[in-house]
Amino acid sequence: MRRAVFPLLAILAFGAAIFLYANWPAGNPLPPATRADRILIDKSEHSLSLFSGGRSLRVYRISLGTGGIAPKTREGDRLTPDGRYKIASRNPDSAYHLSLRISYPDASDVARANAAGISPGSDIMIHGLRNGLGWFGRLHRLVDWTAGCIAVTNPEIEEIWRVVPDGTPVEIRQ
Repeated sequence: MRRAVFPLLAILAFGAAIFLYANWPAGNPLPPATRADRILIDKSEHSLSLFSGGRSLRVYRISLGTGGIAPKTREGDRLTPDGRYKIASRNPDSAYHLSLRISYPDASDVARANAAGISPGSDIMIHGLRNGLGWFGRLHRLVDWTAGCIAVTNPEIEEIWRVVPDGTPVEIRQ
């Protein structure tokens, strides 16, 4: 019986350590009056940066679409688009913890897809984790898992949601 207790305690301690790492607060929140005026998403760096007046406010680690970092070309390719867009709207009742809709596809994306006879896709969002799975926290960053969206932790999307107004320019690049 004693021999079984130590491995069980070790497993529980390891699990608790992983949970604490995944959900440990990231640092001081941005001040309440903060407003971002630009978002830069660097897919190769797996980062989302907020800017105000040319000054970096915060950098977040992100997960992307499972298709890799190539630019989105069609619906269902599970890629995150490249280009210049804006925050078009927000959804507080998303299947993922809060979501900010990116204005993809724009006119050039639609024209390119129409010329190829395909659908460009849509519904590209910056969002938190799937509702009910917020406890994954930072662990979600271990793999790219979205259908083409940009994912951050739930506390991070709450902060981004608060400081990013609709219409904010979004640049997504490789």
